[in-house]
Amino acid sequence: MIHVAGPILLVAVLAGAGVYGIIARRNAVLMLIGVELLLNAANLLLVTMGATFHDPLWSGQVLTLFVITVAAAEVGIALALVLAMFRARGSIDLTERAAQEEPEEVQEQV
Repeated sequence: MIHVAGPILLVAVLAGAGVYGIIARRNAVLMLIGVELLLNAANLLLVTMGATFHDPLWSGQVLTLFVITVAAAEVGIALALVLAMFRARGSIDLTERAAQEEPEEVQEQV
């Protein structure tokens, strides 16, 4: 049987990369990839803990199926929103809109 430290280390790496992708990126698609990395880290943790503690109801694996279903719906909706944003603005940079909405006095002072 595999030791638990390996999957837990992989979960930590995936979660760290996902959080970095959400916080540090301005591109909407790259932020979605960060969210998916976080969801995959949660899935791996659920499956690892379910296999480690030998749950007779297979709770970890069942919850993983629900998370995969929610992730699939999230990707479909989020990509549709990103496509609509690109068609409306011509860019998917999330910080671009905030710079355009600043008052004119603030832009002149800078």
